[in-house]
Amino acid sequence: MSQAYSSNATKPSAKKQSAAPSGTPKYQTLLRLLRYLKPYWWALLLTIIGFAINASTEIGTAKLLQYITDAIKQSDQSKRDWFPVLIIMLFLVRGVGSFLGNYYSALISRNLVYELRVEVFNKLLRLPSAFYLANPAGTISSKLIFDVEQVTAASTDSMKTVLRDGLTVIGLIGFLFYSNWRLTLILFVVLPPILWLIRIASKRYLKLSKGIQETMGDVSHITNEVIGGYQVVKNYGGQAYEAERFDKTSKKNLRQGMKVVVTNSINTPAVQLLMAMAMSVVVWLALRPSVIDNISAGEFISYIAAAGLLSKPVRSLTDVNQKLQKGIAAGESIFALLDEPEEKDTGTVSPALSGEISLDNISLVYPDSTVALRDFTLDVRAGETVALVGRSGAGKSSLVNLLTRTLPTSSGQITLDGRPIEDIELESLRAQIAMVNQQVVLFNTTVFNNIAYGSLANKSQAEVEKAAKDAFAHDFIMKLPNGYQSEIGAEGLQLSGGQRQRLSIARALLKDAPILILDEATSALDNESEYYIQQALDNVMKDRTTLVIAHRLTTIESADRIAVLDGGQLVELGTHDELMQKQGHYAQMYARDFE
Repeated sequence: MSQAYSSNATKPSAKKQSAAPSGTPKYQTLLRLLRYLKPYWWALLLTIIGFAINASTEIGTAKLLQYITDAIKQSDQSKRDWFPVLIIMLFLVRGVGSFLGNYYSALISRNLVYELRVEVFNKLLRLPSAFYLANPAGTISSKLIFDVEQVTAASTDSMKTVLRDGLTVIGLIGFLFYSNWRLTLILFVVLPPILWLIRIASKRYLKLSKGIQETMGDVSHITNEVIGGYQVVKNYGGQAYEAERFDKTSKKNLRQGMKVVVTNSINTPAVQLLMAMAMSVVVWLALRPSVIDNISAGEFISYIAAAGLLSKPVRSLTDVNQKLQKGIAAGESIFALLDEPEEKDTGTVSPALSGEISLDNISLVYPDSTVALRDFTLDVRAGETVALVGRSGAGKSSLVNLLTRTLPTSSGQITLDGRPIEDIELESLRAQIAMVNQQVVLFNTTVFNNIAYGSLANKSQAEVEKAAKDAFAHDFIMKLPNGYQSEIGAEGLQLSGGQRQRLSIARALLKDAPILILDEATSALDNESEYYIQQALDNVMKDRTTLVIAHRLTTIESADRIAVLDGGQLVELGTHDELMQKQGHYAQMYARDFE
């Protein structure tokens, strides 16, 4: 038996998609991100070696200042002559280290983006319809494009900064301890307040980053709507409204971004001020006679230089907190999507269906308590053509979604050839149902690829052409610049509505499935094309079970039976003549159709 729809497909909140599951610590998100780096341990090792070399050159700079200072004071010309060579060698070594660190950290970063993006896209292919009903397309695409890029900030960009500047800080502090450990201890006095500032800023960054992701999702959603509905926007003068809506959302995103800037602009100078205060105390003590009299001028200069070199890497380590929190927020959003329950396939068998359909007391209730179908019972014989008619919202399309298991039933039982529909593997089930939808879906590729789509890609040219001829599409296809290899543009918008629908019909004919579902299959055709298409459909419907959803009742008069739905229930069932004699719902609808 099917489980209740309300329990299986609870409508998720679009905003909740950008947050991690309640109670998930930030470090768990970070650790989960770092697991993606495992295959690139060798690149990580080379990155560490590169930045370690780079860090050693910072110490080399301080030692070089000691070398030249002592050489000048001692009037040692040979040491002076070596100074230019040492400078060149220092920067040569630094260049090698920087290349290793930057190249291999970028290699890890771009591969991480690739792997996450592919994983997210593949996940989207496996998610149930309920997810797409609950989340706008723009919000979903923002995760794939924007959030994935932000994730690299948490894993690789931050890692790069931590390794490069962290190793530099460790090296310089080690050098300072070696030179004078008593003075160096003073630098650690400011460590507790610095950590406190970073903690406060981290919470702020994380909150703002989530806000930025949500507003980016809204920006993407509005953009997709305008691009997809540009004709309606132009024809109904919606430019001003859409511009205002986009501007409002973009300003919200701008405000969130500026709050991040303000937080960073306060946090970084505050940390630098604390470091400067500690440094000033160190320099003041270092200039005391009791200290300066015991060291050479070169040693003094190198110590002060090394202490001064600490400022830049410490500032970078402070700034990395902002990137880290952005990446963690993006990671939480990505992992929330990756953890979404996938479409359940409870099927274990793959039978060859004849097309016998039985619906026994079927009910479908949506999460918002809307009743789409109530106690619906209908038996369809193999090879029979049954038309489903009724007002909009009567439950016709919902019934089709149940047959393809796009939605699960709330109660009742559906069987195909006497077998519960849940026992049939999804791939096998959908392979044996061909559909022509009211809303035609075409892809930005060739005519051939649109007809021979997906599992039909192995069909021959002759088979594709026969399907196109049966759908009366061959003639207009051959008039295109490259025939069947012509590109039709995004959503096939280079073709007319009737041409697009004929391609959709050709795709269904090529599938040659035992069950055929026609959802207003001729709605976008002119009268002449509709006449020929109806003839083609009459031929293809022979010896196969066909469900026809139609609003124009003149197109389904020849159906074996007509099922009339009202309010999600079956109110009448019979042939055209039988229903006309009853003078009930169908007869009234038929009369209005003619009027």
